[in-house]
Amino acid sequence: MSPIKTKQRRLKLGNTPKTGVRTQFGALCWRVKDDKLQVLLIKSRNRKRWIIPKGWPMHKATPAEAAATEAWEEAGVKGSPSEVCLGIYSYKKLRSPDTTPIPCVVAVFPLQVAEMLDDFPEKGQRKRKWMSPQKAASRVPFPELAQIIRKFDPRGL
Repeated sequence: MSPIKTKQRRLKLGNTPKTGVRTQFGALCWRVKDDKLQVLLIKSRNRKRWIIPKGWPMHKATPAEAAATEAWEEAGVKGSPSEVCLGIYSYKKLRSPDTTPIPCVVAVFPLQVAEMLDDFPEKGQRKRKWMSPQKAASRVPFPELAQIIRKFDPRGL
């Protein structure tokens, strides 16, 4: 698999020290349906933007395993995560309107979806939708994530 070449945005830390930057792990959930590649996006809880499932590191879990756990909790999907990091993107996590946003970098891992369940931990809080990589890339608010989605090819895994 050839590396994805994308221009990274500069991380704006504001008054946050470098040690305040947090790492998260995200799952690029994918499947092939009718011979076409599809990726799964979910809506964020507060700002209602299309994103991928992601979350904080987990004790005794690899980054890909943590991403797979987030995919289950946030999107209700289970499958086989790959340990290959597809790329990273950055964003500012807004915990609440009256707090300072936390700068985060997200390492993205592909997860081939084997099962999609109707009952999952964040069911009432999220909308989920399968779409083509091109459509998904146009819907996410982060340019680096859009590039990762647009260039994703599971044949290279």
